[in-house]
This record gives sequence, C-alpha cells and structure tokens, in this order.
Amino acid sequence: MKATHNNILKIALAFGLAVFFLVACVKQAPDTPNPNQNSVLVIPEGFPEMSFPEGNEYTKARWELGKKLFYDPILSVDNTISCASCHKANLAFADDKAFSPGVENRPGVRNAPSLANVGYHPYLLREGSVPTLEMQVLVPIQEHNEFAHDMLAIAAILKKDPEYIRMSREAYDREPDPFMITRSISNFQRTLISGNSPYDKFQYQGNTSALSESEKRGMDLFFGTKANCSSCHGGFNLTDYSFQNNGLDSAYADRGRARLTGLAEDEAVFKVPSLRNVEVTAPYMHDGRFSTLEEVIEHYNNGGAAHPNKNPILKPLNLTTTEKQDLVVFLKSLTDREFIENMNFRE
Repeated sequence: MKATHNNILKIALAFGLAVFFLVACVKQAPDTPNPNQNSVLVIPEGFPEMSFPEGNEYTKARWELGKKLFYDPILSVDNTISCASCHKANLAFADDKAFSPGVENRPGVRNAPSLANVGYHPYLLREGSVPTLEMQVLVPIQEHNEFAHDMLAIAAILKKDPEYIRMSREAYDREPDPFMITRSISNFQRTLISGNSPYDKFQYQGNTSALSESEKRGMDLFFGTKANCSSCHGGFNLTDYSFQNNGLDSAYADRGRARLTGLAEDEAVFKVPSLRNVEVTAPYMHDGRFSTLEEVIEHYNNGGAAHPNKNPILKPLNLTTTEKQDLVVFLKSLTDREFIENMNFRE
C-alpha cells in the first residue's frame, strides 16, 4: 500500500497490534505450496524463492481470501476505496496519480509505489518503518487520509458475511478477525511476482535477441560507470533497498526516513524503489513530481540539487542525446507485460 502515515505513533500502534495478533493466533498446519501447479506462484529464473512466514504459508485458500479483501472497499470506513484503488493491476499495482486520494477524497501525501515483488522487500514504506507485509496492512487501514477505518470494526463486519466466514475457516481455520485480514492480504501480495520482461529474457533466460541494440546500449550505461544507475538499482529486483537522498530539492517538505528515526542524517532520504515495470508506474519520485522517464533521466544527468544528505555519487553525467534515449528504451525493457496482463491478479 502507499506509504502516507502521518506520524510514527501510528506505525508504533500498527506494530503493536500486529504483534498482538501474532501472539494471539493458533498455529495452523499449512499446506505445502507447489509452484508448478499454481500459476499464481511462479518464481522466475534468476529470482530467489519467495519466503512465506510461519503460520502464513501460501495456500490457494489464503490467496483467494487475500485477493477478495484486496479488491473489497469494505476495508475503508465509507466503503468507497480498496487496496486496488491505489494499486492498479494494469499499472503493475501502482497508481497514475502523484497522490492517490483516500476516503472523502482526502489527499495523500506520498506517491503510491508498485507492489510488484513487494514480498522480497526487507522492510516497507518509503522510510522502511514496517518490517513485514502483515504489519504493513494495518497502516493504510488506520491512516486518516487513506481508509480511516478500524481493524476490529472491519472484523466485526466480516463476521456477518457468510462468504467471508466460509473462506476464513477454510484458509485459517478461524472466523474473520484481524489476524485473518492481515495474513490473507499479505499472502496475496507475496504472489505479485514480476520477472519476465525483455530484460529478464535477455539477462536470465539466455535469449540474446530479446533486447534491441539501443536497449543493449542503455543496459551498458545503466550498469556501467558512466551512468552508474545500478549502484542503487542493482540486483534481481533492481534496488538495493537502501535509503538515499537523490538531490530533488535543497529543502524538503517530507522529512523522509527522519520521520522514523529523528536523525539529521536521515532527513529527506527515502528507500530506493525497484525499477521493474517503471514504464507504467509514472509519475515518479516520492512526491510524483516527474511525469516521464525522460524527466527522470534529465534530473540525474544534471546531478540534482545540493542537499547535506545527497548521495555523493550523484554528479552531472554529461550524457549525450543518444545515450539518454538509450537509457529510456532500456528502462522500458523492464516492463513485464505477462505480469501486468495476468488475469489471475485481476478482480
């Protein structure tokens, strides 16, 4: 979900509630997943196995329940928006707005990131304040500018729904409760795995014709020392999950990671996003200020604004017009159409 919580107290509350739900639960005897028989859980070549936590191992019943909740506006206080309102399947589970509105059209404060491969992230939100997907589910539900709801109230509503009662018992052997809500949604989210783009076909699947000559030149720039994009956007998920200031401004309205830590060195630093499917996840940056990839590349080519915490590696790149074009087409080669068009993940 998008990271738009107002203060660290809410995150602490979410964390505490999640721990309570975990302690209160009774361990289930999980089914053993077989990725070869479940098209919703396929690990691409070059990717590590997806890790599901104990007590929330993948099963089709849990996945179906989580998917139903993901698309159900019942999670919002006025039944107007769902998780999918800000994380659209055709946009790699991102949004095309700088700030996605919440209930009563309340304005968001950060751009909604893609959920593709979110199960591989070691922490969530742009300041990394939440350690698991199960805990993260609580954040948008209680956030005033998002769902503005209460987990216990939602559970009480679900307990009156025969379909949710049936599905909850099948998935977790319990009636609807906060545990079931957080676990099932995160179970669904962990299967949103994207790794079959033209780049993947070239890099991991041995298809040497998957990329054009321009895309190959862009890839060389991306991973080479001149553009050096891979210093932060490396690895199979094209992010190192670090926290960086990339010189967007000299002064920021959003404190970034400092909202969590209170440290001066964390002022205006944000978690490095994955660049997978970046072609379809515009607008870009934590505040959605850039509408095109060309604008993004121009920002880095100029070296960015001065800021005490700006990553020192960011300097003017002096890219030629052709090099900038090659970088753009390479970034577009990271688009996984199979994932975006996968009807298993649609409502």
